[in-house]
Amino acid sequence: MRFRDRRQAGRQLAEQLRVRQNEGGLPDPVVLALPRGGVTVAREVAEALDAPLDVLVVRKIGAPFQEELGVGALAGDEEPLFDEEALGRLGLSRDRLAPVVERERAELRRRERLYRQGRPAPEIRGRSVIVVDDGLATGSTARAALRVLRRREPARLVLAAPVGSPEAVELLSGEADEVICLHRPAAFMAVGLWYDDFGQLTDEDVLQALRGHHGSVSR
Repeated sequence: MRFRDRRQAGRQLAEQLRVRQNEGGLPDPVVLALPRGGVTVAREVAEALDAPLDVLVVRKIGAPFQEELGVGALAGDEEPLFDEEALGRLGLSRDRLAPVVERERAELRRRERLYRQGRPAPEIRGRSVIVVDDGLATGSTARAALRVLRRREPARLVLAAPVGSPEAVELLSGEADEVICLHRPAAFMAVGLWYDDFGQLTDEDVLQALRGHHGSVSR
């Protein structure tokens, strides 16, 4: 299974979630996108569910010598969530990663201010929360997001993505009440390989998606 682009992937994901909603499994839903890539997917989901759309900014903590190699993640004001196995394998300590954490924390706060533009975070206690990303590679950022949200006492916590590695889906199944992933290729490699168009999104793309959403008003 391949997707043309994030919008088409979002529409296919939305079909699955509409089934859950029609069965009564997603009462009072709110959709939270993991930006940037998850926002375009999440907008399609939120439109289909007639649900409010917002963002939860999460930042990957990369190894100092290879930023794309994730060894942890940050969400909100929480302490960093590290992959202890990866730290041991790479010979990294938390102290050595402190400058990376500080930089990513600053970027997380910048994005939160920009994307939310003064709006408070939506109230999720007692609601069905659907966390959406464009793909699940290691699952580290999604795991950080889910743990932050779990402490805010949602009635149901669902993670939804068009594609993901089997290992990430298994890992995250212990963090969410349900993980909905349309495609779990054994030879996963990278999220972008499963999209024909996987162009990088900008801050303005995120803002346009949030401004253009016409679902229910967040409370």
